[in-house]
Amino acid sequence: MQGDDLNMEHLKNILNNLQCELVAERSRVNPQGINWLQYDILNILRKETKMLPSEISILLGISRTKLSKSLKELKIMDYVQQQPSKEDGRELITFLSKEGEELLTEIDNGHSHLFQVANSIFDDKEQEEFIKLSEKYIEALKKERLKNYE
Repeated sequence: MQGDDLNMEHLKNILNNLQCELVAERSRVNPQGINWLQYDILNILRKETKMLPSEISILLGISRTKLSKSLKELKIMDYVQQQPSKEDGRELITFLSKEGEELLTEIDNGHSHLFQVANSIFDDKEQEEFIKLSEKYIEALKKERLKNYE
């Protein structure tokens, strides 16, 4: 392989390996065995407080049907609650329950391991660089996913 092709292949491999490691870490600290999508829904609701299912499906880039199934499961587990919207009673406002907040806190405590490892291997300059590059990459991924809904 040529230099640029080799670098691109290396970048692909690194991103795949990073994703695999983060999946493994997420699985390790998931005490209730919720799936990835359920975790992402809970995490979005923690950040946004209250949302319509249509907004959640757009943010996650998934179908309303897939979201409805996950929301139903999360409601059964008492991690989310829904109530009719005051503007349009047909729409359901979705939000975290107390149990959902407690679950996320428990998972967050497990995620502190990620910080500890990063803190032990990166010096201050590397941490700043990692933060900057990660934020840039996260924003690009989110923008790419959401552009279909604009």
